Amino acid sequence: MSPYTKLLTSLSLLLGTTITISSNHWLMAWVGLEINTLAIIPMIAKSHHPRAIEATIKYFLVQATASALLLFSSMANAWSSGQWDITQMTHTTPCLLMTMAIAMKLGLVPFHFWFPEVLQGTSLTTALLLSTLMKLPPLTLLLLTSHSLNPTLLTTMAISSAALGGWMGLNQTQTRKILAFSSISHLGWMAAIILYYPKLTLLTFYLYTILTTTVFLTLNTTKTMNLQTMTVAWTKAPVLSTTLMLTLLSLAGLPPLTGFLPKWLILQELTSQELTPTATIMAMLSLLGLFFYLRLAYHSTITLPPNSTTHMKQWHTNNPTNTIIAPLTSSSLLLLPLSPMILASI
Repeated sequence: MSPYTKLLTSLSLLLGTTITISSNHWLMAWVGLEINTLAIIPMIAKSHHPRAIEATIKYFLVQATASALLLFSSMANAWSSGQWDITQMTHTTPCLLMTMAIAMKLGLVPFHFWFPEVLQGTSLTTALLLSTLMKLPPLTLLLLTSHSLNPTLLTTMAISSAALGGWMGLNQTQTRKILAFSSISHLGWMAAIILYYPKLTLLTFYLYTILTTTVFLTLNTTKTMNLQTMTVAWTKAPVLSTTLMLTLLSLAGLPPLTGFLPKWLILQELTSQELTPTATIMAMLSLLGLFFYLRLAYHSTITLPPNSTTHMKQWHTNNPTNTIIAPLTSSSLLLLPLSPMILASI
C-alpha cells in the first residue's frame, strides 16, 4: 500500500469515527459508519491473499447489511415519531431493529460469526483497528440510545457473548482468533452494564483498548501468529515475552492488574441493581476466558530460561520494538491502585 493511500484511509477512519460519535442526527451517524467501512476495506485487502480477499468480502457484506438495517430502523422511527434525533428512539420495533444492527456491527452474539474469520484473514495491525477503533462508533450509538434499549434482549446478548467468547476461545491455536473471541467476550461485559451505568461501559472500553493494543503490538513485534510460534518468541524479545504474559493475565481480569478493575466495577454495579444472578453468571463465565488466557501466558513463557530449549537466542533481529509498547504495558498492569482517581473522573 502506497503512503498516500495509507494516509487517505487513516484520515478517513478518523473522519468517519469523529462524524459518528459527534452527531445527533441518524443520517450523519450512518454517513460516518459508511466512511469507516469504506476506509478499512483497503487495509483488510492490502495483502492480496485469497484469505484477505475473502475476509474483505465478508466484512463488506456484514457491514453493508448492518448499515442498511440501521438506516431502515432510523427511518421507521422518524416515520412514526417525526424525530431524527439519535436519543429519541421511542418506538419498540425500530429500537429492536437498531439494537440488532449495532450488535451486527459490533460482533455481539448471535451476529458474531464474521468477526473471527475477518480477523484471521487480516494482518495484526488491521486486526487491532477492527478490535478497537472500529468498535467505538457503534458503541457510541448504543450509549446514546441506552435509555431506550430492551433490557431482556441486551442481557441475553451479553451473557451469550461472554459464554461463547469463552467457550470458542478454548480450542483455538491462532492468536488472532483467540483475540477475536476475547473481544466478543469483553463486548458481552460492556453490553451487560450499558443500561445501568453507561459511563462504566465507556471506561471498560478504554481499558480494553489499552490492553488489546498492548497485546497486538507485542505479537506484531515478535511476529507471533499461533501458539507454536509463541513458544519461541522469547528468542526475539525476552522482555516482551514476560510482559506479554502479565498483559494476558490482566486481560483475563486477574487482580491486582488493571484488567480486574472493569470486571470488579461491573459486578459491583450489577449486584447493587439487584441483578445478582446475572452478576454470578458473568463471573462464572469469565473463568472460561481465564483458562485460555492462562494457556497463552503459559505458551509465552514455557521456554524462557532457565528452562531447557532447543532454540538459540537471536541477538540480531530485524524487528525494532515499538516505543509505545512500554507506556501501554505499564498502563495495562499498574492502573488498579489509581482506581479511586479513575472512578472520580467518570
